Amino acid sequence: MAKNSALIEPRLPRGFVDSEPADLAAIEQMVAKIRHVYERYGFDPIQTPFFEYTETLGKFLPDTDRPNAGVFSVQDDDDQWMSLRYDLTAPLARYFAQNYQDLPKPFRSYRQGWVFRNEKPGPGRFRQFMQFDADTVGAGGPESDAEMCMMMADTMDALGLAGKYVVRVSNRKVLDGVMQAIGVVDEAQKLTVLRAIDKLDKFGPEGVRLLLGEGRKDESGDFTEGARLYPDQAQAVIEMMSSERLDDLVDLEADAGPDGFLDAEFKTPALAKFKITQAFAEGFSELQSMAALFASAGYRADRIKIDPSVVRGLEYYTGPVFEIELTFTVQNEKGQDVVFGSVGGGGRYDGLVSRFRNEHTPATGFSIGVSRLASALKLTGNLDAAPVTGPVVVTVMEKDRIADYQKMVAELRAAGIRAELFLGSSKNMGKQMKYADKRHAPAVIIQGSDEREQGVVQIKDLAVGAEAAASITDNTAWKTERPGQYSVPRDQMVDFVKQIPAVAAWMKANG
Repeated sequence: MAKNSALIEPRLPRGFVDSEPADLAAIEQMVAKIRHVYERYGFDPIQTPFFEYTETLGKFLPDTDRPNAGVFSVQDDDDQWMSLRYDLTAPLARYFAQNYQDLPKPFRSYRQGWVFRNEKPGPGRFRQFMQFDADTVGAGGPESDAEMCMMMADTMDALGLAGKYVVRVSNRKVLDGVMQAIGVVDEAQKLTVLRAIDKLDKFGPEGVRLLLGEGRKDESGDFTEGARLYPDQAQAVIEMMSSERLDDLVDLEADAGPDGFLDAEFKTPALAKFKITQAFAEGFSELQSMAALFASAGYRADRIKIDPSVVRGLEYYTGPVFEIELTFTVQNEKGQDVVFGSVGGGGRYDGLVSRFRNEHTPATGFSIGVSRLASALKLTGNLDAAPVTGPVVVTVMEKDRIADYQKMVAELRAAGIRAELFLGSSKNMGKQMKYADKRHAPAVIIQGSDEREQGVVQIKDLAVGAEAAASITDNTAWKTERPGQYSVPRDQMVDFVKQIPAVAAWMKANG
C-alpha cells in the first residue's frame, strides 16, 4: 500500500488546549462549589450564546473593514458581523436590555462559559478560556459592590483557600480624581494611563513610569507609546498606585466641604501639589461606606481590604473596582518565588447597559478566571485531578456470544453502574486487561466457556489486584492466589460488583 503523502499533521492552534477527563471532573467539582455560593447569595443562572453581533461588543470594535482585532469575527449571510464573545459582561448587558420589561430589578444573575480573545498567546495566556461571572444590574449603591466583594471572599473560603487570599478594593473615581487633579483630562490619554498602571505587576513601578512618560521598549525591541505625562504628573500617579492604603494618600476621617471637595489635602509629596477633586471625594466616600459594611458583616482586612493601588484596566469601570489576589508564593519560569496573584476581579460599570437603553442603569459584578483558579487549587492541594473512575469492563472471550456479554453490560447499567463492553478486535485477555487499566476500570468481568458451563463469572477487583502486586513477587504464587479475583454466580454478578469499593464510591458520588 502506497504511503499517503497528504497526511495532515495533528496539531492545536496556538492559544488553545485540550482537556482530559480528570481535569474536566476536577473543574466541575470546583465550579459546583462556586455555584453553591452564588446561589446562596440569591443569584440565578442564565446562559448567553458564544456569538453576539459585533456591535454588541462595542468597545472592542477596531477601525478596520474586518472587525477581528481582539475578537474572532465572521460575516453572516445578511452582511452582519458577528463575533465570538470576548467576555460574559457585554452579552449580559445585551440580554438585560433585550428582556428589560420581563426581568426583576435589580436583576441578579451568574454565568459560566467559554470566552475567546484574538490576542497573542503566551504562558498562561489563552485564546479560549472559561469565566464564571456574577452581576447585579439595577442597583446603584455601594452596598451592592460590597456584597460582590463578600461573595468573592466566601467563594475562596468554600474552595479551601481561607488565609491564602485577599480581596483588594479601590474606586475608579479615586484614580479619575487624581488624573483630573494633575490635569489629565483627554480620554485617550486617561486610557493610556490606565493601561500603564495595569502593568504594575508585570513591569514594576519603573516600567510603569516609562509607560506614563514617553514609552517603553521591551526585550524584543517593540516600543509601546506612553501617556506622555510630565515628570511631576507621573510621580503623582506612581505615589497613588504605590500606596498600600487609602489613608496613605489622605486622612480617612476627612469630610467633604460645601463644594464637594474633601476638607483635606493629599499627604504624599507629589500629590500634595494638587487639589483634591469632587470625583476623588465621591470615590473616597463610597470606599468609606464599603469599609463600614465589611466591618459590620465581620469581614476583616485580612480577607477584604481597601487598597488604592487596584486599577482594573477595562475602560467601562465607573466606580468601585476589586480583585481577588492569592497571596501564597509559587515559582515562575525562571525559578523565582513570586506571589500567585489575581484569579478574578470586577467592579461597577454603570455605562454599559446605557449603550442599549436611554435610561441610566447601574450595574456591578465580578468574574473568576476558572482555568487560572484551577491551577491555584492544584498547587494548594484543593483540586482533585486524580484519574476519573472508569467503567466496569466486560471482556469478550467468545465472539459468537456478544449478545450474552452485552446483556451483562445492560444489567450493570440498569443498576446504576458505569459499564462498557470491550469493543476491540482482540480476544487476547492480556490486551483486554491492558485496555481496562488504561480506562481506570475498577473491575473487569470475565466469562469463558468454562465459567458459562458452571454458571459463574470471574470478577477482578483491579484495585485489590494492584495492591497485592506490590507484595507478591513470585509468579507461581500470583497465579495460585489470583488476588482480587472472585468466582461469582452469574445471577449475583450485579450485587457483587456494587460492593466493590471503587464502584460503590462512584455510585454514591453520582447519585
